[in-house]
This record gives sequence, structure tokens and C-alpha cells, in this order.
Amino acid sequence: MEPRTQPRNNSRSYLLAALLILAALNILLLYFYYQERQDNKTKDATIAAKTEEVLAAKTKLDSISAQLDAKIAEIQRLGGNVDSLMKVRTQLETDKRELRNVNSFDGKKYDQKIRNYQALLAQKDQEIVRLKQENGLLTQRNDSLSTENTSLKAERQTLSDSVAVVTTRNQELSEKVTIAAALHAESVTVNAINARGKENDGGSYKAKRIDKIRVSVRLSPNGLAKQEEKTMYMRVLDPSGAVVSDMATGSGEFTYNGEGMIYTAMQRFTFDNSRQQVDFIYGRGGKRFNEGRHTIEIYCEGFRIGEGDFTVK
Repeated sequence: MEPRTQPRNNSRSYLLAALLILAALNILLLYFYYQERQDNKTKDATIAAKTEEVLAAKTKLDSISAQLDAKIAEIQRLGGNVDSLMKVRTQLETDKRELRNVNSFDGKKYDQKIRNYQALLAQKDQEIVRLKQENGLLTQRNDSLSTENTSLKAERQTLSDSVAVVTTRNQELSEKVTIAAALHAESVTVNAINARGKENDGGSYKAKRIDKIRVSVRLSPNGLAKQEEKTMYMRVLDPSGAVVSDMATGSGEFTYNGEGMIYTAMQRFTFDNSRQQVDFIYGRGGKRFNEGRHTIEIYCEGFRIGEGDFTVK
């Protein structure tokens, strides 16, 4: 009886060790999943903060641009030289264009530029006072009121332009986020299933041996995509370019780029960002597929996310 006890104890030890290893692996996987989610949140927060800084800098530069234009017009009216201010305006427009590249934005650099521009505007205010004194215009109330009115109009226009800029920028950011969150098909493969249920791969099949096709769509991971139920549409185009469809077997119409399009089959699934596979099994109810190359198009959430093909001989 003693020789049998030792193997049984060893088996229990091996089983216990295996369970401990599996538990450790599960803990490790949970840690990596949590770490990835934290990294994604950090990246999103960084992008949002940097975007707000860019918008704030753009608004300040727009205001400075409007004030600079008013100063140029006033100095010209008073007979002063505006050559240096014209160069400053050119540089200011260059700084505003460079703000379009959010990734290269340097907040400290632009803060210093804004302070320099504001200091220049203050200097030009003094020059305007001097020019008015030289021209005997400083004591004329009407001219003062006209200048104030011009400044108020410029400020009001600046505020209006700033609101328009912010609105446009928000729309652009929203579009970029939508595109970045779109799903992408890593691969689209087509297998043939005969009447007995046997499945073959390779991409090229005899017409008489195709009862149905299995279209497998492998989705790429995307941390920006919402993990929720989504609808995927498949279009099968025969060699002539016509859509293979039959309303009686589940075909229908969906909207793409503002236009209605016929789909061959539709599949609902829950996206879980796990590089999952979504399968379509489609048959023509005993009718054979035409000979030649067939194209597969895959759509989801308003985007064309992948394509594939197979050949019927």
C-alpha cells in the first residue's frame, strides 16, 4: 500500500501548483488591463489639456491681431511709420498658423510671444499719443470718441471671431475623435461551406461545392472605441459589381456618406477590444454564386472598415 501513496501526493502537489500558476496569471492579466485603461485615460486628459491651451493661445493671438490692425490704421492716419508693425503682423500670422500643429505646441514659448506682443501694443499706444499731440488732435473730443468707437468695434469683432474659431476647432476635434474611434478590420477571410456542412479555405472554390460562405472579420484593438453593442454590415459584390442580396434572407439598406446602400447581411455584436472575430454565414438558398472574383466590403458605424475577396470557379 505504501508505494501507491507517493504518486497520489505528487499528483495533488502538481494540481495545486497548476492552480496557483493560473491564479497568478489571472492577477497579472487584470493588472495589465487596468494599466492599459489608466494609460488611455492619461493620454485623453493630456490631449484635452493641450487642446485647451492651444485654443486659449489662439484666442489671445486673434485679439492681439485685431488690436494691431487698429494701431496700424491709427498710426497711418496720423502720418506715422508702420513698416515695423507690418513685419510684426506677418510674424503674428505665422505664429497663428503654427498653432494648427497641436503636437508641437509649446505653451511657455507662446506665453512669452504673447507678452512681447502685448508690450509692443503698449509702446504703440504711447506713440499714438505723441503723434496726436504733434498733429494737434489730442484735444479734439470727436476724434477721441471716434477712436474709442473703433476700438470697441475691433474688440467686439475679435470676440465674435474668437467664438467662431472655438466653435470650428471643437467641430474639428470632434471629427478627429470620431475617426480615431472607428473600428478597423485587421483581416477579412472567406471560407466555403458545402451542402454537407464541410468547410474549406483557400479563397478559390468551385461553384457546385459552395452552399454557403463564412466571412470572418478580425477586428484590430482600439482603446478609443466604445465597448458596446454595434452593428456591422457586409456587402458581397459579384464579378459584374452587382450586390448579392435577398430581402427574404436578411438583406436590407443602410446609410453610408449620406446615401442609401444595399447590404447582403447584417450582424450585431458587442465590441470588447479583444481582437475579436465577427462571423457572417450567408447562403443563397440553393442558388449558385456566379463564376469569377467576388468582393467583400465591411461597414460599421458609418465607416468602411475592411474588405476581402474570394473566387468562384
